[in-house]
Amino acid sequence: MNALPYIDGDTLRRLVPVERAVEALCEALREGLDPEDSPLRPVVDVPAGQLLLMPAAYGGHTGIKVASVAPGNPARGLPRIQGTYLLLDGPTLTPLAAMDGVALTSLRTPAVSALAVRHLARPDARSLTVFGTGPQAWGHVEALRAVRPIEHVTVVARNRARAHDFAARCRALGLRAAAAQAWGTAADPEGPAGGPSATAGVPAEVAAAVASADVIACCTSAREPLFPGALVAAGATVVVVGSHEPGAREIDDDLVARATVVVESRSAALAEAGDLIMPIRSGAISGDHLAGNLADLVAGAVEPGPGPRVFKSVGMAWEDLVVAAAVHDAWAGR
Repeated sequence: MNALPYIDGDTLRRLVPVERAVEALCEALREGLDPEDSPLRPVVDVPAGQLLLMPAAYGGHTGIKVASVAPGNPARGLPRIQGTYLLLDGPTLTPLAAMDGVALTSLRTPAVSALAVRHLARPDARSLTVFGTGPQAWGHVEALRAVRPIEHVTVVARNRARAHDFAARCRALGLRAAAAQAWGTAADPEGPAGGPSATAGVPAEVAAAVASADVIACCTSAREPLFPGALVAAGATVVVVGSHEPGAREIDDDLVARATVVVESRSAALAEAGDLIMPIRSGAISGDHLAGNLADLVAGAVEPGPGPRVFKSVGMAWEDLVVAAAVHDAWAGR
C-alpha cells in the first residue's frame, strides 16, 4: 500500500497562489455550490483546549480539517493553533492526500476575502488599513492587492515594533506603508485586542487610517470593536475575519447598521458571527439586514448601498475543501 502523500505548507503555497485560490472559490460558487448547505463546525472540548472539526463534500471530493486550539502552547514555544487537512475521493472516500491545515487556512481565508472585495470594493481602491500583524493580516495584504490596485498600506497594532516590521515587509513588495500604534503596549501576535478604549480615545493616527481607507481588513483576536464605525467612509469596504464566536467582535453596531453586509452563509453568520449577532441582540439591526451571502454576491444579486460595505467571514468547511482540491489537482498535474 502506498503511503498517503503529505503536502506541506511551502508546497501548498507554491502549487496554488492566492490568485488561483480566488478563482477556484469563484468557479465553485458559479457552478452551483450553495454555502448554506455546508455544515457548521463541531467544537470538541479536550483537556488541552479544543478541536474544531470541519467536514465538507462537493463535486468529486470530500474532506475534513481538524484544527486544534491549545491556549497553553505559546508558553511552550508552540503554535496556539495547529491543524491537518484530509482530502478524500468523493465517490469512494479513499484518502487522496493530507496537507498542512494551518497553511491551507492561511491561504483560503484571504482568498475568500479577496473574492468578496473583488465584488464589493470600488475598482479604484488604493489604500488599505490592516488591523493585526499575524499570518492572516499578511495574507490579506497579498490577497487584496491581487484584486485591487492597492498602493498604500497602514498597519495598526498594539506592538509598535511589530507594526514597523510589518510595514517594512509591505515596502519590500513595492507598496508605500506606514505603522500606527493602537491602544496599549502588550505583545499580541494578532494585533490589538480591543476594549472600551477602542471607542473612547482613538489615537489620531488610527482614526486617520480608518477614515481614509478604501479597504479595511480586521485580522485580530479582538473581543471588542477595534474602532468607531462612524469613522468608516461611505463606499469603503471592511473585511472582518478575526473571530467565529458569538461573544467576540471587531466592528461595532454603528458600522453594521450603516453598511451593506455580506456573509459567507446566513446560517453560519447567525450562529457564529458576534459582529452580527450582537447588533441583532441590541436591536441595531435585524437578520433581514444581511444583503446576501457569497454566492449571491458572485452572482451579481447584491447591490451595495450608499454607505460602507462589510464582508464578515467566520471560515467555512466548503472553502477549505475547494482550495484543498485545487492544491491536490495541481500536485497531481491536472
